[in-house]
Amino acid sequence: MMKKATNKVRNIRVFLVDDHPLVRQALKQAMLHEQDMEVCGEADDREEALKGIAVADPDLAIVDLRLRDSDGLELVRDIRDRHPKVLSLVLSMQDESLTAERAVRAGARGYISKREAPDKIIEAVRKVLGGEIYWSEKAAAHVASKIASPSHPGNSSAIDQLSERELQVFEQIGEGYSTNEIASSLHIDVSTVETYRARIKEKLNLKSGSELLQTAIRWCLAKAYH
Repeated sequence: MMKKATNKVRNIRVFLVDDHPLVRQALKQAMLHEQDMEVCGEADDREEALKGIAVADPDLAIVDLRLRDSDGLELVRDIRDRHPKVLSLVLSMQDESLTAERAVRAGARGYISKREAPDKIIEAVRKVLGGEIYWSEKAAAHVASKIASPSHPGNSSAIDQLSERELQVFEQIGEGYSTNEIASSLHIDVSTVETYRARIKEKLNLKSGSELLQTAIRWCLAKAYH
């Protein structure tokens, strides 16, 4: 008797990258309720994630922007370059109007806030895997505003060159924080903050700390009014 061939459809395989175990656990719990979805691996920093993704062969990676020892946007770029078949969805607590577009420019196929309910995150996963770019209404409105107003004062291609950590330092400089306060806020050494300041000045072609401060203040003010 001939046996019938069975073509089992592969589940959607999701790889989680977040340095908070409780966040990863919550995402896993949400996906347990989805019959066609499974978590195939997890990591809390860039290097571990790249090794895990190479082995796990996921369809999609959910990536936080602030990782234990690395920059989430750099990981998104790495995934795009090294594993072009693996899609990325950024999940973050950061301001969508500031980071959603940067995430997509880096290679992510969407951005969703950690404040969203689990069913919204599942919806975002499905839309991204369905070929869509997932934006929240707020992020979509911000991008539409920039397209409509190309002379937007905060729309600088130079700013887009900053890494996620450099952007955090730049923003805090503009908000008036001292080097020691920035180091304390980001849980890094003062010398590391100075290194970031030097990199920012180089990328933005600024000659002095005074120019850096003035540019950062103008950028923060422009962001606040748009």
